[in-house]
Amino acid sequence: MDEHVSEAIGRPDLIDLGGGLLCLRFETLKALSALAAVRHLVESGAVRPGDTVVDSSSGVYAHALALACHRYGLRCHIIGSTTVDRTLRVQLEVLGVRLEQMESTDDLRLDQNRRVRRVREVLAAHPDHHWMRQYHDPLHYLGYREVAETVRRETAGADLTLVGGVGTGVSTGALGTYLREADPGTRLVGVQPFGSVTFASDGVPDKDIIIAGIGSAIPFGNVDHTLYDTVHWTGFTAALAGTVDLLRRHAVFAGLSSGAAYLAARWELGLSPGRTVVFVAADTGHRYTESVFARHREAEAVEDLKPLDVTGTSELRLPWARMEWRRSGAPRQAEFDRTA
Repeated sequence: MDEHVSEAIGRPDLIDLGGGLLCLRFETLKALSALAAVRHLVESGAVRPGDTVVDSSSGVYAHALALACHRYGLRCHIIGSTTVDRTLRVQLEVLGVRLEQMESTDDLRLDQNRRVRRVREVLAAHPDHHWMRQYHDPLHYLGYREVAETVRRETAGADLTLVGGVGTGVSTGALGTYLREADPGTRLVGVQPFGSVTFASDGVPDKDIIIAGIGSAIPFGNVDHTLYDTVHWTGFTAALAGTVDLLRRHAVFAGLSSGAAYLAARWELGLSPGRTVVFVAADTGHRYTESVFARHREAEAVEDLKPLDVTGTSELRLPWARMEWRRSGAPRQAEFDRTA
């Protein structure tokens, strides 16, 4: 029996979609990392009940951190993106979270930079607050070890390929790291939006992009580029097709980044039919009802789509591109300065 709802929300379902394709479906992906991180901080004495933790979030992590703080009796201060919607705002308010939401902007870099700047201002005014640093502190890897162990156990030693959004680096990065402890041959495939610096697609803007959570306009310290064998970049139209097909074909109602991961996973399975391909569905589809699912008639058939295979990031083109990353290091624009 769970002691708190955060434990139930964080526990994923592993769903067999047939033909060697598995869906690792979360209700809220980051509930695991936030809960494990906060638990560690409390048990180590770094924070105590009644203390305040602060961080920046585009939405999902804000909910996860709020639940973890509720579980351990901490106060929570969130510097929120313009993308935090009313449903989440109301939940955070009821949970006692102090939310500062940035003014609306179409510039993702500006939004992320000013959120981090505001966090630093809060810390300067309240040095007793603890900055969670979800983008940069490897503490957030901890929550995924048990998930990796479950995946390995349920797949009974199969040759695995893991596919999922890169984001802050702690979901696919952590899962890939822990899976490779048992099998170093586990392949890791990262999914990125166009316009993200993380894997150097920032020179290819996508005006319709609304899956910023799997990319970034600023370098993230938790992204280890050398973990990734392959990278897929998906634009909005390709991700839309994947998201709609995932619901129509498999009845899995998941978010836009999940559809992008599903699209990439189908392709990787076709290239290596002997492997078992697991893709990460990071959240449910509720907040995409109008922006994605109401536009289902616009979705192209996934069978008609194929990625442009490139050998360098200068060749990237919408709506979908793929590159063998070969566990290379970070591109120049994604190098994280740990002294900053």
